Amino acid sequence: MIRCVTLLAASLIAAAPASAQFARNFPASALRGEMTVLQPPEVLLNGRSARLAPGSRIRDENNLLVMSGALAQRKAVVHYTLDNAGLLLDVWLLTPAERARQPWPVTPAQAQTWLFDPVGQTWRRP
Repeated sequence: MIRCVTLLAASLIAAAPASAQFARNFPASALRGEMTVLQPPEVLLNGRSARLAPGSRIRDENNLLVMSGALAQRKAVVHYTLDNAGLLLDVWLLTPAERARQPWPVTPAQAQTWLFDPVGQTWRRP
């Protein structure tokens, strides 16, 4: 039994650096903003009231799903997508490296006029 636990712990430690180097790919429809979860599904997005869609997914900096209640009153820089009704559908809490990628559109108008490189995950203004 102790051997199994030791083997499991060693495999988890060995896998940790690999997961830290995971690069996330965001869709071209993802916008950048600042989100604070108030009382789920109510949030503040860029200082304005917004709502999480039914079935919305929030991923943390390690790309793990988190419940909105666990983020209550936490302010975070995020990438997000909206559904057809204007509700928040997908939310990614950004790592420092992802926040450093500039520029990134903050409005749908910017996303429509800027050019997106899906491989490099970068935006370029025309």
